[in-house]
Amino acid sequence: MSEWTIYHNPRCSKSRLALEHLRNHDIEPTVVKYLEEPLGAVTLDSLCRAMAIEPLAMMRTKEPLFKELGLSAKDERPRAEWLKIMADNPKLIERPIVVRDGQVVIGRPPERVLELL
Repeated sequence: MSEWTIYHNPRCSKSRLALEHLRNHDIEPTVVKYLEEPLGAVTLDSLCRAMAIEPLAMMRTKEPLFKELGLSAKDERPRAEWLKIMADNPKLIERPIVVRDGQVVIGRPPERVLELL
């Protein structure tokens, strides 16, 4: 039996749709509301590494908070600093993120979660 986890924001339509896709396939994942249960830098790093992406690729760079914090996608920051920024500001984390047995995808578009079936 597979273990599924979705890092979910219930206020996000894409996140809700991704969860619906999973449930339509009789998958009831562990739901982590990451705005209420923030992810640490270690967890974020492990998710990035599982997807073979840099932390910036998992950030919502168009989120107003990104600009309010004085950030730019062109910033050259150490990996650990980007991870800390996301850990401290979970609103900047792209959503949803779905994990199945160590495989990870960002559900943008939501149908991407079906790649893990």
